[in-house]
Amino acid sequence: MAVAYMLLVLFSAVFVGGFILLVMAAINFHLSNSEIPPGVSHPVKLRIIHITSIVTAVVGRILENTGICSQIGFVRYLQGWTLGEDPKLFIKELWFKKVPVRIYQPKVPSASQRKGVMFFHGGGWVLGSFETHEKLCCYMARESESVVIAVRYRLAPEHKYPAAYEDCLNATIHFMRNTEHYGVDPANVIVCGDSAGGNLAAAVSQTLASRSDLPRLRAQILIYPGLQAVDFNLPSYQQNQRVPLLSREHAAFFALQYLNGHAANMEEVLAGAHIPVDIKLKYSKWVSPDNIPEKFKVRGYKPHVLLDCTTEVYEKVKRFCEPSLCPLLAEDAVVQQLPESFILTCEYDVLRDDGLLYKKRLEDNGVRVTWYHLEDGFHGIITTFNNVWLSFPGGTRGLDNIV
Repeated sequence: MAVAYMLLVLFSAVFVGGFILLVMAAINFHLSNSEIPPGVSHPVKLRIIHITSIVTAVVGRILENTGICSQIGFVRYLQGWTLGEDPKLFIKELWFKKVPVRIYQPKVPSASQRKGVMFFHGGGWVLGSFETHEKLCCYMARESESVVIAVRYRLAPEHKYPAAYEDCLNATIHFMRNTEHYGVDPANVIVCGDSAGGNLAAAVSQTLASRSDLPRLRAQILIYPGLQAVDFNLPSYQQNQRVPLLSREHAAFFALQYLNGHAANMEEVLAGAHIPVDIKLKYSKWVSPDNIPEKFKVRGYKPHVLLDCTTEVYEKVKRFCEPSLCPLLAEDAVVQQLPESFILTCEYDVLRDDGLLYKKRLEDNGVRVTWYHLEDGFHGIITTFNNVWLSFPGGTRGLDNIV
């Protein structure tokens, strides 16, 4: 019995030791393939958050390889901690046209109808939930005295494009037709989202722009949105390709997961060999480094050579050219009808130039734009708001400007 016990202890020690070594090796690998620019404020905090995300991903991969659960499922599980009640808000969950939503309403009575904010969370269309953005939604509802409706849209890879877009669109239409039930002014409805949620907000805004049977949207708020998948070699993609919390490879990975439910052809997408040259040239009037202000190109940008692609690859990714997936590609006639817009970008973010290019398109088409740029910001900084000692001043500044 004693020998068996000793063998069990030894086996456990070897297993745990091997597991720790595996995790440490993965951390070292990912850290060696990432960088935190000197312009980022509080780099140690960002490194801690990055290491935490690496450990989560590695443990998830190990669990997936052993058949316990999927990596994505494990990450989602860890993200699923709720904040709880807010003493200043009524918080309840409902369904809008088969889409689950969580509503945040200020308890303080209002003499007039409130603003309504449809909020679509980020997470690359793969991650994110009510819980990951609860603090953000509560703060927006409290400080702007608005009714905020967070949408739990279907996630990839289980639900591919256009599932998330359709859920956000249907929930928004339902709300716009029933604003009186929530004390909201029908002429004061705003769509808002961060990252992939910003993509969804832009797509929903474009779809509703020409709807004569609904009130006009008051505004769109796009927080470091991803708006195109034609060119992953724009200046910001090159400059920030290894900066946490969203690398260039991860940006392409999430886009492919949303589109096809898998990340095949990522090599071609990153190389720019997934869209035919003639189609790229068609969109070059909108998606081009030439439309990026020169001051954003000084940090190590090299022009990318146009590559052609095979018919087989293009057939798999051609829906990247649909505006409801890549809103930056919408025609001028659509863009001209869009409501007043707020765009937040971060200097150290691969998606920075998507926001800059859309800002230019909106302004060129007569749409009023308020632009706020975080010089020390990185992708995901807004969701660090009020994250105890791992929060960033830039995140608070950005959120206060949104409010």
